Amino acid sequence: MARFDLTGKVALIAGASRGIGEAIAHGMAEQGATVICSSRRIEDCQKVADAIIANGGKASAMTLHLGRMDDLDAAIAKIEKDHGRLDILINNGATNVFYGAAHECPESAYDKTMEVNVKGPYFLTAKAIPLMIKGGGGAVVNVASIDGLQPGVFRTVYGMTKAAVINMTKGFAKEYGRKGIRVNALLPGFTDTKLASALKEMPNLQEFMDANLAIPRMAQPEEMVGAVLFMVSDEASYVTGESIVVDAGMTI
Repeated sequence: MARFDLTGKVALIAGASRGIGEAIAHGMAEQGATVICSSRRIEDCQKVADAIIANGGKASAMTLHLGRMDDLDAAIAKIEKDHGRLDILINNGATNVFYGAAHECPESAYDKTMEVNVKGPYFLTAKAIPLMIKGGGGAVVNVASIDGLQPGVFRTVYGMTKAAVINMTKGFAKEYGRKGIRVNALLPGFTDTKLASALKEMPNLQEFMDANLAIPRMAQPEEMVGAVLFMVSDEASYVTGESIVVDAGMTI
């Protein structure tokens, strides 16, 4: 794994308390990065950081609510004070507060989903960029979803937010590549996380997977880590604005 060495890199992971974010935190720490685990609940992130430290890695925990601009400002200021640099940003925090028919989605659920899934990653990236430029560049990975390519039933607003994240990825990549910042996106498919709990309760789940997935099972969060390690490493030095789909062939 020497080609994916992240020794000396400082990485902020938004949404690191569980699932894909937690798996990414462990994967990057194993490659030598100093990992900052963040989410709304610092106690959950502290457990992840403690596990990384117990495994010989470098990690800390931080409170970060993606819908609060003050939280975003405070997070970047603390990283600059404590580390003097930020090399990697993983925008993994997301929510899907409404699962149902599009015409029944309350305005409050729409606003919350947009706030956390689009507004938060946009402004966290925008606020991180000056610190990345100061350090000579960096890499951003936005965790979107295949729903941003093919909207799912009862997930219209969620799919809209992920389509926005994919386009945001391209916009930031085009604008800041000359500043040494690469921006790419991970598009997970059917993954065994809390966010997918409603999907896991579908009747005839295995029949659905047999019919729609070339590899007919749910992914584990750890199966997303390899793609992220590639995107943030020097092995992807000529890759920006791209979306890497990890979905067992669901979008074929």
